[in-house]
Amino acid sequence: MVQSVAQELKIWLDELASAVIAGKLITKEEALTLASIEGEAEILQLCEAANRIRQACCGNVVDLCSIVNIKSGNCSENCSFCSQSAHHPGKDSPVYGLKSQEEIVAQAKAAARAGAKRFCLVSQGRGLKYNSPKSTEFSQIIATVKAIIEETGIKPCCALGELTYAQALELKQAGVTRYNHNLETSENFFPEIVTTHSWRDRVETVKNVRAAGIQACTGGIIGLGESWEDRIDLALALRDLGVESVPINLLNPREGTPLEGQNKLDPYEAVKAIAIFRFILPQQILRYAGGREVVMGDLQHLGLQAGLNAMLVGNYLTTLGQPATEDAKMLSCLGLVGGEAPIPGEYSPSQSCG
Repeated sequence: MVQSVAQELKIWLDELASAVIAGKLITKEEALTLASIEGEAEILQLCEAANRIRQACCGNVVDLCSIVNIKSGNCSENCSFCSQSAHHPGKDSPVYGLKSQEEIVAQAKAAARAGAKRFCLVSQGRGLKYNSPKSTEFSQIIATVKAIIEETGIKPCCALGELTYAQALELKQAGVTRYNHNLETSENFFPEIVTTHSWRDRVETVKNVRAAGIQACTGGIIGLGESWEDRIDLALALRDLGVESVPINLLNPREGTPLEGQNKLDPYEAVKAIAIFRFILPQQILRYAGGREVVMGDLQHLGLQAGLNAMLVGNYLTTLGQPATEDAKMLSCLGLVGGEAPIPGEYSPSQSCG
């Protein structure tokens, strides 16, 4: 019997997914072949195969994390997507200095009540290593991290820009177990988005964080105008760096930024990217991050059926998220459980996944 194209695609996807579950690292060429898949029905087949990898390699627990903007606006960097940049301040971006310890701890408690297991302190700017020697910001953040640990049941994470190895060690000693520092896009496309610092600068911080014994939460943004090859190169770079957690942001163009006119991603293009990331990163924590409500709308569930096993819950840095109750309802309908997902290598119902 002659097989249809759809049947051939399903067989190939099933075979490739099984190989990944067994420990295979897919090649760039294979990933590019996945990126060539077109059509909603065919993309859903890809998502189904990616979701099988997620189930086998990560289980059904969805990692829930919340973030707080502890210092906003007037950023020295010119990231084209960001409304906090002093180079192109967005109309919706507030400007304020470092929040007080009391205010941040109160928000951590609220995040814990909403079901988040981690709470990330996010600050604008290139990084604390560029602060004035007289600055007390780093010591204030260290004290706040310790207070969150003492007063709440939530785990504090940080996203403070570039770090030295010594600063990473201080954060580790204070109790930080995960640090967010996104590569944003591929090394090749990065200069089209940011020119005030380099992709390699960001890689150096990721290496410092991991050398200090802190998990790296490092991902990027889909929809900046990058090619499929750029998306795949980003995922492969994350695999080479061995990062544990990968936030996948979907560009929500902000008024006043250079990318305000960028076309909004098609939801099926977004889930195709998510599925390919799962094929490349079978054990990593892949996180729904900024933009999911705007880009995905009523199709948000598809991301969680395309290989994701983590979500940001609550509000973002300069935009609002959907209520945590809606996220909880979505997870329940999909048979998933909110909690703290295993890091690569922890989930092992069998000897598969490498």
